[in-house]
Amino acid sequence: MSETHRILLSVKGHPYERQAFYDIFDNMDNLDWTLVEQPASQALFNVKQAEVYDALVLYDMPGISFHENAHPDIISPSEAYQKDFQQLVDAGHGFVFLHHAIAGWQDWEAYSEIIGGRFFYLPRELRGELRQDSGYRHDVTHQVEVLADHPVTEGLPPKFEITDELYLYEVFEDDVNPLLRSDFSFTADNFYSASAAVRDGRLNDNSGWQHKPGSSLVGWTKEIGNSRIVYLQFGDGPSAYVNPFYRRLIANAIKWVSLKNRSFEV
Repeated sequence: MSETHRILLSVKGHPYERQAFYDIFDNMDNLDWTLVEQPASQALFNVKQAEVYDALVLYDMPGISFHENAHPDIISPSEAYQKDFQQLVDAGHGFVFLHHAIAGWQDWEAYSEIIGGRFFYLPRELRGELRQDSGYRHDVTHQVEVLADHPVTEGLPPKFEITDELYLYEVFEDDVNPLLRSDFSFTADNFYSASAAVRDGRLNDNSGWQHKPGSSLVGWTKEIGNSRIVYLQFGDGPSAYVNPFYRRLIANAIKWVSLKNRSFEV
């Protein structure tokens, strides 16, 4: 009999259809999951509180507060929180970041280094360079190519189709282990400005917006400190939630990052 994995699922920060999303985890075998919303979940991201979980799954977006037709507030985490989070990484706790989690803590650069990239709602500095706000495009039907034979991609066909939101974002391709690549064209004319949407109320608009061509990676792993990290870009809405390949990816990712599958002690 397979062991049951215990996960903390941290959510909030981005609209989503709750029950449709929760069904992913309700229908997953050998999974015991605890749901906590931001900001309450922040109290659990430390070594002592997280020791009861085998993996930490983040479908959240802390550090940004939106306002209608006005600049969002960008909030930095406390030094204590940063220290606690880094200790989790150093201790080997595994993380699965889903979809909009890559936009969390916009001004905490170490967080983007842990995940392997960043989605920006406003132009910000990253790795010593000013970066343009990122792009989004909803309801794109695209083909995903599996790039690696890896435990996270186990059971997937060489290519699969999914309909979901895509991001034109920052990816540290040299620092991640690529797993999944989309056949969509990641150029500015195919995306809309995140800043125009959240600051100006101009949804699905890229007029006057420029962004260099971006990465087509939509899934990767990374090992940092003693931790295993997985990022999966998928997960905007029900069309992705019900996709069997997305569900398989999440289940595989949880198993791969989980502490009980690791040989070292923390």
